[in-house]
Amino acid sequence: MTDYLPLLTVGAIIGTFTTLFIVAYIILKVKTRSEEERRQMTDRELSRRILKYAMPYKKEFAAVIVVMLLSIVYDLASPYLVGRIEDTVKDSFELSALFSLVAVYVGILVVSMVCTYLQAIILQKTGQKIVTALREDIFTHIEGLSQEQLNEIPVGKLVTRVSNDPNAISFLFTNILVTLAKNIILIFGVLGAMLALNRALALLVLCFVPFVVLFTVIFRKFSRRAHLKVNDATTDINTYLSENLSGIKITQIFNREDRKMADFRTKSTVLRKAKQQRVLVFGIFRPMIYMLYISSVMCLFYLGGKGYIDNVSFLGQTVTGGVIVTFYMYISKFFEPIQALAEQFDMLQRAFASAEKIFRVLDIEPQVVDSPDAVEIEDVKGEIEFRHVWFAYNPGEWVLKDVSFHVAPRQTVAFVGATGSGKTTILSLICRNYDIQKGQILIDGTDIKKIKIASLRRRFGQMLQDVFLFSGDIRGNILLRSEGISDEEVMEACRYVNADSFINKLEKGLDEPVRERGNNFSAGQRQLLSFARTIIHKPSVMILDEATANIDTETELLIQDSLEKMKNIGTMLIVAHRLSTIRGADRIIVLDHGEIVEQGTHDELLALGGRYHALYTMQADKKRLQEKE
Repeated sequence: MTDYLPLLTVGAIIGTFTTLFIVAYIILKVKTRSEEERRQMTDRELSRRILKYAMPYKKEFAAVIVVMLLSIVYDLASPYLVGRIEDTVKDSFELSALFSLVAVYVGILVVSMVCTYLQAIILQKTGQKIVTALREDIFTHIEGLSQEQLNEIPVGKLVTRVSNDPNAISFLFTNILVTLAKNIILIFGVLGAMLALNRALALLVLCFVPFVVLFTVIFRKFSRRAHLKVNDATTDINTYLSENLSGIKITQIFNREDRKMADFRTKSTVLRKAKQQRVLVFGIFRPMIYMLYISSVMCLFYLGGKGYIDNVSFLGQTVTGGVIVTFYMYISKFFEPIQALAEQFDMLQRAFASAEKIFRVLDIEPQVVDSPDAVEIEDVKGEIEFRHVWFAYNPGEWVLKDVSFHVAPRQTVAFVGATGSGKTTILSLICRNYDIQKGQILIDGTDIKKIKIASLRRRFGQMLQDVFLFSGDIRGNILLRSEGISDEEVMEACRYVNADSFINKLEKGLDEPVRERGNNFSAGQRQLLSFARTIIHKPSVMILDEATANIDTETELLIQDSLEKMKNIGTMLIVAHRLSTIRGADRIIVLDHGEIVEQGTHDELLALGGRYHALYTMQADKKRLQEKE
């Protein structure tokens, strides 16, 4: 009995750790039941959807498999060759036989190194193509979401889905899948080689396999939970940064840096703790696998060495020195991929956690889509009609109530009213940024729901109060990557809207750099650039939403002159708080709480003495007071 005491001791230690892990697994499963319910996709579904992106590259992956199998030959043959070399040196030393074995070993090693290099090159190129396609799909899908949906999703979360999450998935194609396959094949190959060499010692090693499987299953549970926490914390901090860096001027104005820093530190601490938990999980699993490896080696040396020294067979089979050396190397080859599986499972869980978040975004159904019978429109005259339109952002909270009006081609119509009366909403509905609940909106007599969205919006030019300029230069912001337009045409559009008045004064002209959001230009200059951007794309209908707000008087005069010229281009719809800017409109529609209360020309509405008259009088009195001051 004392001969087997070391083996019993090893078994007791492994059994103790196994019991502790099982108890921890049961406790975690109870605690994370709600998290499991939160998961929307199984690993099988995620794998199926991810692998769809790999299908176009079947040939590349087939080549990788062939190269991988060749590299496995070295891992399987090298321990056997080393054992043969050991027996050759000890039993019957022949230099020619030794040189032959060494030459075969070196040859296999060189082939393995070349195959490993080719495998890495093919995988990296193919993997980056797959991830690029995935990233493009996410970005394209986000572009197709409605404004309402985009308003509900934090920008930081979308940035994470497009940038960070695909990086995690890239490891799946460049490393994880092929390495997993290689390690699994290697494990079975090593087992087969050990069984062929010495069944008794192979059975000894197999005694440790159930514990390896059990520890891996338990690790998978802990690892998945840890990765979800890290991803959630990363998304949270990215969202916070995106919002607060954009609004950092407000933070500085109100001297709230300390408060914002405290909030950031809190979120950063959550992310740090989540990553520490992930490291802890990984730091426990790998040593456990290493413990099993050392235990198996100790058992091999004890039983094999005991049989060799005592010159007795082990379970009916003779154990030689070469066999012990070979088995020692095979056990290393057996547990090395299993230990690597810990890292691969770590990456796999990270990839699955990121993939689930990506596919959740891809599964969002766009609210505003083309109808099956939608058509392209080529020539738009600019006739617009609202027929009994009802619209609400939230169910039951009507923003527009039975709104009906008609705009003739090339007519200029202005919408006025108090904040929240529905002016801007009308402009958004015409472009199908949102879909109405009841009624009809027609362009040239065609319901806009029967027109392809891209075709519809191509005919509109929108100039908003908050002009967005992209980083780059002036030319790029006017053209928005349109091709076939010369610099002379660009400058002609700038002259038409009076934007040349400041562009010609710039050192680089159209090549003048534009910083983020155009913060190196004044509000008026950004507005004139937006006018030029609109004009150069030749819209049939122009929409101005508070385009003259927040600008100085001198720039307002330039914009007023630009507006007069632009009236000759096509239909114009204007929303403006400054009623002085819409006096020349062909018709003015007055809204109040989502309903049309008055409409007519400027003079007709003043003579009516109603809501418009009150608004105009109030603004005129305010202007006189400002002039007196």
